[in-house]
Amino acid sequence: MIAHLYPLTSLLLGVALLLLGNGLLGTLIAVRGGIEGFGSQTLGILGAMYFVGFLAGTYLGPAMIRRVGHVRAFSFFTASIACAVLLHEMLPVAWVWGLLRIVTGMAMVGLYTTIESWLNSYAPAVQRTRIFAAYMAVNLGALALSQQFLHWATADGHLLFAVATLAVCAAVMPVSATRLSQPPVADMAAVDLSRLYALAPVAVAASLISGLAQGAFWGLGAVWADRISASVEDVAWFMSLTIIGGAVFQWPIGFLTDRLERAHVISVVSLIAAGLGVVLLFAGRQGGLAAGLAGFAYGGFAFALYPMAVARMMDRLGPPDIVSGSAGLLLVHGCGAIAGPLVAGVAMSAFGPDALPAWFVACEVVLAVAAWWMSRRIPADVAHQTPFVPMVRTASTAFEIVGAEASGSARGR
Repeated sequence: MIAHLYPLTSLLLGVALLLLGNGLLGTLIAVRGGIEGFGSQTLGILGAMYFVGFLAGTYLGPAMIRRVGHVRAFSFFTASIACAVLLHEMLPVAWVWGLLRIVTGMAMVGLYTTIESWLNSYAPAVQRTRIFAAYMAVNLGALALSQQFLHWATADGHLLFAVATLAVCAAVMPVSATRLSQPPVADMAAVDLSRLYALAPVAVAASLISGLAQGAFWGLGAVWADRISASVEDVAWFMSLTIIGGAVFQWPIGFLTDRLERAHVISVVSLIAAGLGVVLLFAGRQGGLAAGLAGFAYGGFAFALYPMAVARMMDRLGPPDIVSGSAGLLLVHGCGAIAGPLVAGVAMSAFGPDALPAWFVACEVVLAVAAWWMSRRIPADVAHQTPFVPMVRTASTAFEIVGAEASGSARGR
């Protein structure tokens, strides 16, 4: 495993540095936006704009990579994010920040596409799932660590924006120095959502509703923590612990979902996440460590829903359809992630910070009921389930990595 990872370490280091900067920026915007007087509704719109850019970049990013190559595209996208970070500080105006969030989302999916197409080309077929798991661990680890930079300085100053910019710029160095040749970039797979829903309704429902909840978390989680807490340190710990919980719990949940009927597991995990959302609501009134621990538990179950949706989709689709089906799930999840912070932001403006965990509860309950109801009409298929792969939201190229091994598993059956 280590021998296979060694040639890819420059790519993984670039991802780590990139997400240190972008992860810090996401939380910094929430805290600085509060200082600038932006309300929850405005910050929710800003969160949605990031996912608008992310979806747009899914289609536009590969064209840029084919035009100029991987290394130049990576440099272009990182420079775009670095400029956006500094412009957030220079121009603290809501509509300007909205445009910058779109640019950042588009650049991030372009960067994911660049890295993941490299991983897909150079990861040995028998090691792809393990290498992808290492890639996801780097993603989540960097995102969790990035929150701790908030301890260094106050959000109303220059230092944290400078740190985010430095981390993003530094990501160019290991990637530019790689000796790996540049792989081809596949065209965006055609998406037939009606067929995808007919074949894998539980996967589509789980992808959409997890997007509604996760989009609200990424867009407004730091806003909620800032509203209920008297210190930025508490915001940092809440975000870090929630992300860490989302990483740690995916392995035991994945172990169970590979051995039990996956639709039933999705329903149960959603129901548990809803209960933990209630705990988060009351823990938020205590603030501090209570909110952080509640976030750790909630993230542990809520973050597992999207990868379970992907696994369920792979259970139901044949090998030739996996990449296009995954692109469809990414589109559905992205639409949910756009709507989630918009609706939750309005609710927080009207009812206060308690509206965010209440939104989590509502989403998870709906998914639990929908997955249970749909599973009653579909025969159990435990024997033919594909292996669960821990993941977070990423570009469509990631599914070429995990999809290849799923295809091999299908042929083996």
